[in-house]
Amino acid sequence: MEEKAQKCVSMGRTVINDKGSVTFNCPGCGNQKITRSFKARQISARYKCEECSFEGPN
Repeated sequence: MEEKAQKCVSMGRTVINDKGSVTFNCPGCGNQKITRSFKARQISARYKCEECSFEGPN
């Protein structure tokens, strides 16, 4: 089974073998998967859920 490449919602870059990247459910709605690269997390780049418009990091 082939896994779909994930993109960082903050930076728009594909996240492949990015040590320190994370994927989690949206804290607002719990439905949308949020993927963040290590770099986006390091600089606290903002992200927005496409489903409920939740914005983070807070």
